[in-house]
This record gives sequence, structure tokens and C-alpha cells, in this order.
Amino acid sequence: MAPIIFVLGGARSGKSRFAEERTRAFAAEENIYVATAECRDAEMEGRIALHRSRRGTEWRTIEAPYHLAETLAAEARDDRAVLVDCLTLWLTNHLLAEADLEAQSDDLVSVLATMRGPIVLVSNEVGLSIVPDNALARRFRDEAGRLNQKIAAIASEAWFVAAGLPLRLK
Repeated sequence: MAPIIFVLGGARSGKSRFAEERTRAFAAEENIYVATAECRDAEMEGRIALHRSRRGTEWRTIEAPYHLAETLAAEARDDRAVLVDCLTLWLTNHLLAEADLEAQSDDLVSVLATMRGPIVLVSNEVGLSIVPDNALARRFRDEAGRLNQKIAAIASEAWFVAAGLPLRLK
């Protein structure tokens, strides 16, 4: 099984930057950046622009807000390093589309188990704060926690990033 690196952290923790560095460390012939965000407002547009400018031209970007498992199956190769940023945005897209989240998560985990070439997956840790005051936010928090546990279980490495500092969990 190819290396699966899981990078978890809060908003603006430095997790994406760390994941990019970790992906580059594989020194693959090609770096693939799989972006899961959908640009729904000006604030998200700014976040996406920041990530794009930081990556520069050394990455080939593929946008996969919904079909992540299929994209990974098609793009993973021994000579490529793949970075997925991020799983919680991908989960949000499916939650808002009222998709079967368990089936989507299980499909992703199944594909990851067959990956060729290294993959780095970024996700937000959203369970360290107060209990949200509405059902949708509580469901998102719970589903993100379940997905993070599934990915951590199959990962060869797991990292938690806080204040720009990576802490190896596994």
C-alpha cells in the first residue's frame, strides 16, 4: 500500500502549508493538488486565491468537489504525489447535496486502500470546540469526526497541526 499521510488541524493552523511541504518531500515527478472547495462567496474566493498563489506552478490542480474517490483512482500513480485539500470541504459539499455520507466516506476509504503513489489528505478537526447550536452544524461536526477516524485508521502517518507546529500522532 502506498503511503497515506493524514494532516489534521483547525482553521488557519498551518495544516495546508505543512501538507504541501510533506507532499513535496516525496520528490515525485509530478505533484497533483486535488482541490475540493467550491467557490460560493467572495471570502472563499480569497481563500482559494491564497492557496493557489502559495502553490505556484509546480502543482497540477484538479478540482474535485464531489467525485474525490473517482479522481484519486484515476490520478494516482507511482511517479506522482497527490495532495487532497480538504476532506471537510468535500464532506460539506456532500452534506449540502444531501448525499449518503457514509457511502461516500466508505468509497473514499476503499479507493485509498488501493492507491499507487503517496497521498496526503488534509482535514479540519472540528470537534474541539463548543457543541454547535443547530442540527446541521452538529451533524457536520459528527460526520467530520467519523470521517477523520476512518482516514486516521488507514493512514501510515497522522499529524495534528496547531499554531503552525506539526505534532505526529501516528
